[in-house]
Amino acid sequence: MRVIICGAGQVGYGIAERLAAEDNDISVIDTSAELIQVVRDTLDVRGFVGHGAHPDVLAAAGADQADMIIAATLYDEVNIVACEVAHALFNVPTKIARIRAQAYLQSHYQDLFSRDHMPIDVIISPELEVGEMVLRRIALPGVSDVVRFADENVAALAIECLEDCPVINTPLFQLTDLFPDLAATVMAIVRNDKLFIPRSTDQMFSGDIAYVAAEKSQIHRTLALFGHEEPEATRIIIAGGGNIGLHVAQTIEAKQPKTKVKLIEPNLKRANAIADELRRSLVLHGSALDQKLLYEAEIQDADLMVSLTNDDQVNMLAGVMAKRLGCKSNLVLINNPDFLDLSKSLGIDAQISPRSVTISRVLQHVRRGRIRAVHSVQKGQAEIIEAEALETSPMVGAPLRELDLPAGLRIGAIYRNGEVIKPDGNVRIKPKDRVVLFATAETVKQVEQMFRVSLEFF
Repeated sequence: MRVIICGAGQVGYGIAERLAAEDNDISVIDTSAELIQVVRDTLDVRGFVGHGAHPDVLAAAGADQADMIIAATLYDEVNIVACEVAHALFNVPTKIARIRAQAYLQSHYQDLFSRDHMPIDVIISPELEVGEMVLRRIALPGVSDVVRFADENVAALAIECLEDCPVINTPLFQLTDLFPDLAATVMAIVRNDKLFIPRSTDQMFSGDIAYVAAEKSQIHRTLALFGHEEPEATRIIIAGGGNIGLHVAQTIEAKQPKTKVKLIEPNLKRANAIADELRRSLVLHGSALDQKLLYEAEIQDADLMVSLTNDDQVNMLAGVMAKRLGCKSNLVLINNPDFLDLSKSLGIDAQISPRSVTISRVLQHVRRGRIRAVHSVQKGQAEIIEAEALETSPMVGAPLRELDLPAGLRIGAIYRNGEVIKPDGNVRIKPKDRVVLFATAETVKQVEQMFRVSLEFF
């Protein structure tokens, strides 16, 4: 696939890194010669210094032969125009734009990005995507990652196995015998920073991170079996009143009336503006690193500190300080991938990477075949995928035990006619089934082929 990426910042670089590793033909455009030099030196891609919306620059990058353009610069208007030019002059089939300003995304303007107006196929709003991820984490304390599939009927959970976890030191096949009515499947395990797809004879140990697919009504029972019965947070402090922090606070106000929110914002003008938009939440002006201000926010009685500023170091330090002052847990936004591995050793309970969230949304549209959703995990080591089975798929018809599935793939759940089916050796996949599966990076291409229409079908 030939892809042009406008923007060589953290998101653009991350997308280019991922797609280049899969042998796609990638061109990256940015006005910064320094960023383009980094791209050229570290990735197998072509780099172009220039404005991503200028026709001559797009032409030099090969827009006339491109299958897709991903406009991910810092400026919404540049991203919009880049997609417009790619459509009007080069007829690029798929156009993806990152849009941050909420003014463009209001529901009554939903036709703005239609083919008749601004022909953009996919709009990605990092703030909304990350905000929704934060809200899912808040709703499920005890998980380090969570994403919903199959019309929200299946949840993929990353759960740490605690020492008192009743399912550790037990072969996985015995768990099925012990809990036959539990609609949950262990898809992958991370042990000592190494990810692997377990066999039925493998066991989970204390400290492991298990990726589990669970039917929505079984989520809390599944967490309990892993030793997680933390109560949902009802006293939350949010550091950072940007678009993400405001969205999280507004959603909590609308959906969780019993939850008390206090929001800390360092910019006085912004603090006053968001105070006018929030009905029940208390807005405090100041730094999340001000110990006196944290005590004023009653940090010692808080259930959760959510750090959502634009500064990774502030987020991490605020999360660490909050716990030392008595807050029960923390959730931290981290943009720099180099900081992700440090977070746990510092005492950070959970983290969210906007870069990873955005890359996952892009991959959903890059993947070939009937791929309905993608979630990238462990810095790109694997993906959780929801795909629709076609009549011609090699997965359809035979019992799962007879399928020659790659070693790096494990099916977590099957969604059929509104029902979630737990996979076992006797289950057969039918056409139009939606399959939630875990695939290592090396296996993704095979997954794509499994869910594509074969030539013999025509």
